[in-house]
Formats: sequence, structure tokens, C-alpha cells
Amino acid sequence: MRYLWSIPAAVVAWFVAGFAPTYLKGLPAGSTTFVDPRVDLLVLGGFTGGVLAGLIVARVRIATPLVLVVAGGAWWLSGYDLSGKGLLALLLVASVAGAFFGALGIRSTVLAAFALSVPVAWYALRPAGELQDWRWLWQLNGLLVAMGLTIVLYVACWRRGWRSAVYWVPLIAFYLASFAIVAGLQAVSAAKGKSTDEIANAGTDAFFDAFEPVLREYWPWLTLAVLLAIPMVALKVRALPPPPPPPVVDDGRTNDAVLSDDLDWIDREEPKRRLLPARR
Repeated sequence: MRYLWSIPAAVVAWFVAGFAPTYLKGLPAGSTTFVDPRVDLLVLGGFTGGVLAGLIVARVRIATPLVLVVAGGAWWLSGYDLSGKGLLALLLVASVAGAFFGALGIRSTVLAAFALSVPVAWYALRPAGELQDWRWLWQLNGLLVAMGLTIVLYVACWRRGWRSAVYWVPLIAFYLASFAIVAGLQAVSAAKGKSTDEIANAGTDAFFDAFEPVLREYWPWLTLAVLLAIPMVALKVRALPPPPPPPVVDDGRTNDAVLSDDLDWIDREEPKRRLLPARR
């Protein structure tokens, strides 16, 4: 019965997390398609939606064919033909990979939190490229960076509670590295057509140059994200059911608890025999 609600919820999560930003971005131009033929949107969108779908379904053998069917159906409904087989294959592979990492979080969601770090960091940096001269750009970017870190930390403690908080330090470090990964990929994409050495140098320089601005500009927001994640996890832990008691081998009961009624005479004391005097 659980799959009656988890499978539709996973489908909605795959679409909203993966392609809602792209669809909303295309609305002002009058576009009716929600699959933008861009590699970064397809890979990161399908991967993010696949992770959430895998977390909700929590079964690899069900989440994998589910996202395959949904991704293929979304591509067909968008109006694109099968001529873009390369983009369709990237969408399918990214969705399946995300569903695999998400479904592995049936006991611990730390791996899913690490998998979500790169897409969340990419989404947090999108307004910086669209609103370069906006007055409140620093506040908006800082808020998005903080929200992303809070979501990642909360997802890490989703199933196991505070026991997964020991992974917060490496998770924060990987989240900061995700901004450098995104910057490196953008630099490599911008240097397309140049020599291999120039592309490698551009990607390496962008990767290492991205750490210092993030730490310098957004460290108050990162601190706020950690402080916000603590009460969120605390509320989540209070909502979790108590763990089942450990099995007890010997709980102090006598053998009468396991013996049937017809064997109950074993533990009874034998009555004393009264000897009658011999007749003469």
C-alpha cells in the first residue's frame, strides 16, 4: 500500500526538481516545452529528480524503471523527436544514476545528501548569471546558498537523525567544493573549441579560484544555514517513531511460559506418601 502514494509523489518530485525551473524560464517566451535542449539542464535536472524519486520510493528495482518511463514520457510529451538521441540518453542516464543514489538511502541518506550537493550548488548560482546588476544580488545569492546547505544537512539526517550529524563536516566541505566544480564546468564549457591545454587550464583555474570568493562572501550565510539545520533536524527526530526494543533472549520467565498444559506436572512437587500400617 505504501507504493500507492510513494510512486506518484516520486513522479511529481522528479518533474518539479528537475524541470520546473526550466519550464518557468521558458514561459515568458511563449514556450510550451519543458525540456530545454541543454546538457547541463538535462544532466543536473534529471539527476536531482532521480535522487528525490529514489528517496521516496526507497527501492532500486522500482525507482530505476520508474524514472526511465517518466523521463522518456516527459521527453515525448515535450514535442522533441527522437533525433536528439544523445540528449535523451543523457537524460535517462542521469535520472537512473540519481534514482540509484537516492534508493541507497533506505537506511542512511548521507549518500543522497552528497549526491544532491552539486545540483543544489548549481541552482544556487543561477541568479548570479541572470541578475548581474541587481541591487540585492548578494542577499539573494546568500539566501539561496544557505537554503541549499540547510537542505543538504537536513537530508543527511532524514532517516537516522542525529547519528548522521557526524558527516556534517565532510558534507559542508563537499558542498563548498561543489561551487568550485560548477565553476570549473562552466569554464570548460566556455572554452570549447580551444586546445586541450587551454581548456584544462581554464577549468583548473576556475576550480581553485572559486573557493576564496564563496568563503569570503557567504560565510555568514553558511553559519546561518548550520544554525537553521539544527532545529530542523531536532523537530524531525521528535517526529520519528521510537526505535524498536532489542530482542531479549532470556527475560526471566520460567519454563511454564513455554510448556503446554499437559506438561505442567513436571514442575509440580510430588506429594508426600503416607504409609499405612500393615494388617496383621
